[in-house]
Amino acid sequence: MARRVFAISLWPGLIAAALVALLSLGTLAAVALRAESFSALNRFDWLAVRFTLVQAALSAALSVGFAIPAARALARRRFRGRTLLVTLLGAPFILPTIVAILGLTAVFGRSGAVSVLLGWAGFEPISIYGFHGVVLAHVFFNLPLATRLLLQGWGTIPAERFRLAAALQFGPRDLFRHIEIPMLREIVPGALTVIFLICTTSFAVALTFGGGPRATTVELAIYEAFRYDFNLGKASLLALIQVLICVAAALVSLRFGVPQIGQVGLDRTVQRFDAAGIGTRSADAFWMALVSLFLLAPLVAIALRGATGLADLPAPVWEAALRSLLTALGSAALAIVLSLTLALSALRWRWLEGVGMTAIAASPLVMGTGLYIMLFAVTDPANWALLITALVNAAMSLPFILRALGPALATAERDYGRLADSLGMTGRTRLRFVLLPRLGAPLGFSAGLAAALSMGDLGVITLFARPDSATLPLQIYRLMGSYRMDQAMGAALLLLGLSLALFYIFDLWGRRRA
Repeated sequence: MARRVFAISLWPGLIAAALVALLSLGTLAAVALRAESFSALNRFDWLAVRFTLVQAALSAALSVGFAIPAARALARRRFRGRTLLVTLLGAPFILPTIVAILGLTAVFGRSGAVSVLLGWAGFEPISIYGFHGVVLAHVFFNLPLATRLLLQGWGTIPAERFRLAAALQFGPRDLFRHIEIPMLREIVPGALTVIFLICTTSFAVALTFGGGPRATTVELAIYEAFRYDFNLGKASLLALIQVLICVAAALVSLRFGVPQIGQVGLDRTVQRFDAAGIGTRSADAFWMALVSLFLLAPLVAIALRGATGLADLPAPVWEAALRSLLTALGSAALAIVLSLTLALSALRWRWLEGVGMTAIAASPLVMGTGLYIMLFAVTDPANWALLITALVNAAMSLPFILRALGPALATAERDYGRLADSLGMTGRTRLRFVLLPRLGAPLGFSAGLAAALSMGDLGVITLFARPDSATLPLQIYRLMGSYRMDQAMGAALLLLGLSLALFYIFDLWGRRRA
């Protein structure tokens, strides 16, 4: 019966899978056909490869290293505002990259708060540009992600383990060694590989804080070969190297993606008997304060400085904001249609969901380069800048949306599928009255996530945009390049507000329809 019911839904799913395969694999094929021999790369290109690997590895190690004591402190403390603090840890994931960059510059730049304090103490101001700036920005984005992942790991440890440790009079070190370290062995490798994958495909951070022979990533080298030299052969070869790095990291992340901790308890409330000492209290307070200050200070700086520049924004900024808003809405709609059709068809053919997940190993700039090569022979790719940006952003958000929609859709079909079969509800009727009403919350969350990610994207648009077709993130980058920092801060505050508003509106709509 299930095959007859979902026969109508299979063709849209196959079409969606073909489109995703074209974006992730077809663009790669176009890039491969245009690529030249490895002899076309010079020493600086191989330095970019080494820099990409080194900064990604160090960023992942620092993010997870600082996340361990922070997550441990949150796991064994209960205090007013804890829920809000944990929620704020998810904010950098939807925070526009260019906004975070401006915030970090306001705090750690040569004229930022940290440099001012160092000047008062008699030290030279610091520079945020170069290797350490790239690593600092990546830690800012990925420390919250690592903390959330590790905090979930601590939540899987049964309460009985801590009660037994208290009965055996374990101290904090003994408890960490015998109970918490085995959990970390399961969680940490997956967190490291996921963050490494994210850092290898980071573009806006390297574009702003990097540059030069010693601070250029492969993504940035692709952009420079494409934008400045228009050397499609070299850009294609670099794109292939980037794909190989992403595929290798993705395979490792899949190996560690779902930790199997294997701890079962009676769901009792966890009591941490090791948290009463003054030493542990001081250490936990220190780490929570340090992480909170590191994450919130750039956002506060954006709010304070952006409020003064918001009223002085030129007309091109507002026009760019409108283009970004339309692009984000189009990208969210396209992402929902693609993911929903793939998830529906995956109820019968599971491999279709795997096609949608291939975007996790793809690079947005590789997709953009491949699409440019495909379109260059028949039309001017710049005429399709916003459409291509929306399309690539939709593809890049598919892995996250499928993880939200797929399990919810499978649960709805498992619970109500036989009843719908007995009533003869097929096709659109089944989708409208049985499945969609039970997908309100994940649909709203997914649409908000896709819209917010697209709103703050500074990637593909840099390859295609003309001066009169920039999105808001690109316009902010141009304001920064012309040293109009007050207007850049005001535009960043506008971008932050629009991104959070899109996520909140869609998420609220979904929860109300749930």
